[in-house]
Parts: sequence; structure tokens; C-alpha cells
Amino acid sequence: MRKLFKLTFPLLLSCFLHACDMFEIHPYDTRVKGEKNLNEKFIRQINDNLKEKKTMRFAFISDTQRWYDETEDMVADINARGDVDFVIHGGDLSDFGATHEFVLQRDIMLGFQMPWVTLLGNHDCLGTGEDVFEVIWGDPNFYFQAGNVLFICLNTNCMEYDYSEPVPDLSFLEKLMKNLPEGVEKTVVAMHVSPYDREFNNNVANVFQLYLKEFPNLQFCLNGHAHKYVIHEPFNDGIFYYQTPCAKERGYILFTITEDGKTTTLLFSGDLGNINRPLIRD
Repeated sequence: MRKLFKLTFPLLLSCFLHACDMFEIHPYDTRVKGEKNLNEKFIRQINDNLKEKKTMRFAFISDTQRWYDETEDMVADINARGDVDFVIHGGDLSDFGATHEFVLQRDIMLGFQMPWVTLLGNHDCLGTGEDVFEVIWGDPNFYFQAGNVLFICLNTNCMEYDYSEPVPDLSFLEKLMKNLPEGVEKTVVAMHVSPYDREFNNNVANVFQLYLKEFPNLQFCLNGHAHKYVIHEPFNDGIFYYQTPCAKERGYILFTITEDGKTTTLLFSGDLGNINRPLIRD
């Protein structure tokens, strides 16, 4: 019997391994191959690269779901500039929260020649998407310091949580406020869904804005989600929200923050490399 087993086991094993090809991994399987915890990795790089800088340039992109070729074009265009310090992705890498969507987007954006960080979008919360996001990128609420500027990145996708969790998480902001990194003189806040969108918890919208304005010299806020370029001032308080277009438009906003407090924004849309609409604010 033992001899027979030795003779037949390799054949049985071979049949089993070939049979494995007949089974597909479930689209919401949370096991991920390749690089993980990318936000922490790139935050370290941003902190190191911009430690002494008071003038910086970064690109803001968002909503790359489904548009893989367009995302590749944006990566190539931003790389070709040669003057971008880092990139912020405003969320919605996926359309259905499927693992392969996140992996495809991750692999495309690993082509960036500069550090990049990623926020959680509302579509990224579908299925097991939030779990996969946390594996590949990390916590949906995070911050980093670039020179003397504090960048706060928040999960604001309230509707995806049915009000069962604090979104946005004001306790995260309160804790950060009490433990500010040294050298912070300015603040920029990024989110996927902006206040007064139907997916935001507008019961706390005013309180949310009051929290943001407690941080040092709030410059402006960033959001994606609505797929088009808009500059809006939801609270009429002098704080502008810059909404970037989706990848379908091959669009992104380029920001330059200077030491003297000026912010310059340039919108690139359509034919990449062409400035569609410049805006300068003092």
C-alpha cells in the first residue's frame, strides 16, 4: 500500500494543481500580493525630502477608477515635469471595491518618480474595499509634514458607514491638534467628499470646519469625488476647496506653496501638458 501511495501521490498532486487553475480568486478576497503599507513608506520620503523646504510643488489627482490608460498618461505627464515634489490621490481608485482594481491602480502609480499618498474614496468602501485599502495604503485618516506645511488627509465618506462610525473622525483631529509636529506653520486638508455633499455628514459640517480652522494658518482644502474642476467656498469664510477632475478628463491640479504665503494653482486637463486654467491667489 505504501509503495502504491508513493507511485500515485505525484499523479494525484499534479491533477490537484492543474485543477487549481479552474478556480478563480474571489474579487473581494483581501489577500494582496506586492507592495503594502505604501502611505507610511512615502510619508517618510516626503518628510525627508522636504525637511528644510518652505517652497514646494505637489499634484492633486483623484477618481482614477476604471480609467487605467488615462491614469498612466497622468503619471507620465507629472513625471515629465521634473518639478513635482509629491502627489496626493484624493480617493476612488476602484469602482466596485474589488481587490484587482486596487492592485492595478497601485501598480500604475508605482510608476511615479516622486512619493505619493492616497486617500480613501466612497467607491473604495464597497465590498471589502476598505480592508484592501488598509492593507495596501494604511489608515484612512493620516497626516504628514512637508517642510513647514502640515497635510491632513481624512476619510469623509460618511454615507458608506451608515452613521455607525464617526466619519469624519473629529477625535482624530482633536488628538492631532494637541500633538502638532514641530515646525508646522501652515496647514492643507485633503478629503474625498467635501462638506455639503450628500455623502458628507452635514450634521457636523460647521463643527468640522471649525476644527480645521484651529490648525495653524489653514491655506485651503482639497477634494475629489464630483469628477470635475471646481473652486468652491462652502462656508463663505475665505477657505477655498479645490476639487480636481477625474482621470477620465486626464486632469489634475498642480499647487505651488511659497515661503511668502502665495499659493499658485494650475489646472491641467484634456491634452496633458497644456494649461487649461491658471489661478493665482495671495
